[in-house]
Amino acid sequence: MIPLRDSPRSSTVPVITWLLIAVNVVVFLFELSLGSRQLDQFVQVFGFVPRTFFRWVQLGGSPLDPWRFVPLVTASFLHGGFLHILGNMWFLAIFGDNVEDRLGHGRYLFFYLLCGAGSMLVQGSFTPGSSVPAIGASGAISGVLGAYLLLYPRARVLTLIILIIIPWFVELPAVVFLGVWFVTQLLAGTAALSPGAGAAAGGVAWWAHAGGFVLGMALCLLLRRPRRAQVQRDWTTRAPRGIWLPR
Repeated sequence: MIPLRDSPRSSTVPVITWLLIAVNVVVFLFELSLGSRQLDQFVQVFGFVPRTFFRWVQLGGSPLDPWRFVPLVTASFLHGGFLHILGNMWFLAIFGDNVEDRLGHGRYLFFYLLCGAGSMLVQGSFTPGSSVPAIGASGAISGVLGAYLLLYPRARVLTLIILIIIPWFVELPAVVFLGVWFVTQLLAGTAALSPGAGAAAGGVAWWAHAGGFVLGMALCLLLRRPRRAQVQRDWTTRAPRGIWLPR
């Protein structure tokens, strides 16, 4: 299922969402400029490596060394290919603006970074001995999806569903679209834990997606602005268009 657009209209300019997209694109272009060996080293340093994080002290590091925690943030700005970054930025552009609208710019940025870091820890907790770097914004964006589900459960998402070779365009309630998406992450993550999964898991951090989604819902409850503030802002935004009386 590919989302094409959603029904809610933002009343503010989503400056943080566009800034995050721009930073991801710039970092990806920098990755493309590196040679193969340099890129591997770059990803090893700034990607989240579970084994390095969880065995930091055993490897001789201080438990509170800032460099231990840096990859929790930077890993969300690295991507492994064009489709990887395109899919992530597409979802962020469609769903991020509305979540930013409800949380506010500053809270939304904090929310996004925390979801990214938390999703990496969730993924790492399932594979603590892995030396493979986890990279990508999908964990943070999964948090955005979780918040969107709470904030806009009745929104409509125009969705492209491809049935073999036949494109089908349908409007789905957000609760259906995101509910199906979350269940697929759980099922794929569970399958990836099976002993013989190996390459069949596709190298996808399924538990970062599921964990980020749940974390996004929890953080949204803590960070979303009171409804009164939202009504006041809606009044300010909509008043020039005519008279509007709050119900």
